[in-house]
This record gives sequence, C-alpha cells and structure tokens, in this order.
Amino acid sequence: MAQRTITRAYDSYADARSVVTALEDAGIPHSDISLIGNEGKTGGTTDHTLAHEEKAEDAEQGAGTGASIGTILGGGVGLLAGIGSLAIPGVGPVIAAGWLVATLTGAGVGAAVGGGAGGLVGMLTGAGVPHEDAHVYAETVRRGGNLVTVRADDSQAALVESVLDRHTAIDTTTRRGEYQAGGWTKHDEAAEPWTPSTTTSTTGVSGTTLPPRADVP
Repeated sequence: MAQRTITRAYDSYADARSVVTALEDAGIPHSDISLIGNEGKTGGTTDHTLAHEEKAEDAEQGAGTGASIGTILGGGVGLLAGIGSLAIPGVGPVIAAGWLVATLTGAGVGAAVGGGAGGLVGMLTGAGVPHEDAHVYAETVRRGGNLVTVRADDSQAALVESVLDRHTAIDTTTRRGEYQAGGWTKHDEAAEPWTPSTTTSTTGVSGTTLPPRADVP
C-alpha cells in the first residue's frame, strides 16, 4: 500500500505535543511520528519545560517497567520520551524525536540526540514534502515554530489528517506570504538562528515582528 508523508506546523509547542499524544492514542505507531521544535522558542519557557518534564516522567515510568535506557531514548515508551536536543544548520538548536530526526544522521533517535545534523529542507523533501512547503516549514522552525510529520499509508491518511487538524495548524500559503512581505524568498541553511527584529515594519502571526530577509547576509 502506498505510503505518504503528512506534515503540519504549529506556532505553539503545546499544540504540537498534544497532537503527538492524540496520534498515538488513535493508534498511529510512534515509530511513524516525528516532532521537531525550536529549542528555546517553543512557545515560551513553560512549553520547553513541559517537554523536558515529560521526557523525564516517561523515562522514569519506562525504567520502572524494566525498560532499558536505549529503549527510552529510542522512543520505546512513546515518542515524547525520546525528546532530545540537536543542532540543525540554518535553524539552530532544536528539540526533536522520531523517524524524521533519525534521517539526519542515519542512526536511531537515541544516537541522534545531541549530534550534528544536515539541512532541514533536504530532510523534508527527501521524505516527500513538496519543495516550496519544505522551505516554509524550515523557516517556521527557525522562527520558533514546531513540526509534526507522520508516515501514513492510504488507509490511515484521513485519520492522521483529522488528528493533525484538531489544533490550529499553520497555513503554509498564508505564512509564505507573511515571510515574503518581509523580503524573504527561501530558507537559508547558512543563516544564523533567528531573533525578532524591532526595526522592521512587517508583522506576522500574533503580532510577531518578522526579521529582514533570511537569505541575505
């Protein structure tokens, strides 16, 4: 049966986290789910703290049932138990877990945690995400957003999409227009991690001021 990659981006890490939990509750294997969020910009300190608290809580539960450290890091007790930190060129530090993250190093999630990584655009397009959308998704993570990416066959696709859309996902067309209004053309994997600019006049979602073009030094 044909398999497809379904991706949504969320401004809030809490929304992305809730979606991951809902996907697992709906019977989607955590081995088919991936989460990437901009570390330090995942909706604020509270969301970031939640990620690490949940990781510690799940790890403790896993250890209590005899799970090995390797199983915990690899996501054996659920995707969110495998959350770890790594750096992506053009994005900066992220918290991430899942199959898509493993493609960064060709290793399991546990081995990828804390390691270096390749470009996010290439990773997404290699997984089947359309090129234009991949640039928007990568730039969204760079600017503080979060990605949930799911591998699903045709029989699961409708269920996966319904779960992903339970929370307000970013509309890539709208977000692309907002970025372009500030002079952006594409995600630049040589760019520095993003910080909000107070000198530009273009305003994005929730009143966030967008920076100058990411692809121009």
